[in-house]
Amino acid sequence: RLQESRERLSVCSKLCYAVGGAPYQITGCALGFFLQIYLLDVAQVDAFYASIILFAGRVWDAITDPMVGFFISKTSWTRFGRLMPWIIFSTPFAIISYFLIWFVPDISTGQVVWYLVFYCAFQTLVTCFHVPYSALTMFISREQSERDSATAYRMTVEVLGTVLGTAIQGQIVGKADTPCIESPFFFGLANSSVAMEELNTTHDTESLTDTRNAYMIAAGVIGGLYLLCALILLLGVREKRESSELQSDEPVSFFQGLKLVMNHGPYIKLIAGFLFTSLAFMLLEGNFALFCTYTLGFRNEFQNILLAIMLSATLTIPFWQWFLTRFGKKKAVYVGISSAIPFLIIVVVVDSNLFVTYVVAVAAGISVAAAFLLPWSMLPDVVDDFKLQHPSSHGHEAIFFSFYVFFTKFTAGVSLGISTLSLDFAGYQTRGCSQPGQVKFTLKMLVSAVPVGLILLSLLLFKLYPIDEEKRRKNKKALQDLRRAPGSERGVRGEESNSSSESDNTELASIV
Repeated sequence: RLQESRERLSVCSKLCYAVGGAPYQITGCALGFFLQIYLLDVAQVDAFYASIILFAGRVWDAITDPMVGFFISKTSWTRFGRLMPWIIFSTPFAIISYFLIWFVPDISTGQVVWYLVFYCAFQTLVTCFHVPYSALTMFISREQSERDSATAYRMTVEVLGTVLGTAIQGQIVGKADTPCIESPFFFGLANSSVAMEELNTTHDTESLTDTRNAYMIAAGVIGGLYLLCALILLLGVREKRESSELQSDEPVSFFQGLKLVMNHGPYIKLIAGFLFTSLAFMLLEGNFALFCTYTLGFRNEFQNILLAIMLSATLTIPFWQWFLTRFGKKKAVYVGISSAIPFLIIVVVVDSNLFVTYVVAVAAGISVAAAFLLPWSMLPDVVDDFKLQHPSSHGHEAIFFSFYVFFTKFTAGVSLGISTLSLDFAGYQTRGCSQPGQVKFTLKMLVSAVPVGLILLSLLLFKLYPIDEEKRRKNKKALQDLRRAPGSERGVRGEESNSSSESDNTELASIV
């Protein structure tokens, strides 16, 4: 009891730990929703080069996760800990690079290189923050129940961070009147690009300057929050060396473990299904601002529509938590992911209507909440199934989670690159008040037809996923029997870990 009391974390410590998860979500949401429209209409980067920036940045972000994880594993212990120095030294450089992403340099050439360099630099630096932060869970306490409780606080703050990022960026930028060019040359003249260039030189540039300043103000506010959250984490959480002591089992090498994990059928089927789901929602996220602006004509409302999506997602996470515990995770996947399909169809079939668009935004947020929660709820079931099939192989949990993150980030880069390139082929006109019919049609495809097709494909893949509720109960009982094997202290600790983690989902729902 004395040992447990020493390991128990205070509510203040859990909150300080949870706040550390906000910077990743705040910056990620701002970049996900606004970077594409910023590059095209504010920085005036050609759509082809914008697609290269978005694709390369996301793919580089995916690559840096396992790289940073490898280097962290080789880091020696310091008086600040092993993980905290990564967070300390990456934070100021991450804030600087994030601000420079939203700065328009006064250079005629090299603008593409500017955004590519600072976008990739920020993705690297924020990975240097978030990967050790995620691993910090194992270093704050030896009690699994305390780790689970801290994780529940963290997930709550991260969800609220997505709303905060959308709100700050959207409301500050939305107050600036982004100038557009009314041009009858868009559709009829072969020399429309020449006419466009002439209008660009004669159009009033003060409004565009105000818009650029608004993006920099938003970047400054978010950068300040990033610094504040990092300071709260560093001052309020102590990394405990004794909490990181591992079991005496000799771990399997990384590449042997990776081969075992990638040959595990349920894991491959699960990540394949969620990859297509992630791709669908990434397409919706990256193109929804352009769709609202040019296809629906809500140039001054898109930031509020985006905020409606994220608020809806935040408020419905407890509902999906209750649903999956009541009806099972596979049913939650079918109902939660497919609930967006009719509304995605309605938004492109019905004539432009602001009320209908808000209804669709709320419905999309409900489905986004399910897509946010379900992967992290179902991956532990796959890990348990793997443990039963390979009882003598330990320490592969990080591979399951890290490679799921790697694949989702990689598909995000592919989706943004392809979608922006499609707009370029369709004839996207930078700063146009309206766009050619082909661009509007392409945007409809990117936010409706293609996501619906990807969701349907993911649902077919989930039919092949073998771990239903009955299978999960059998696995749980088999693991308990395995852990109760005599002479295994590790088995007893594992059973305690399993029983305490069962309460994590319920605690998460109550906290949210």
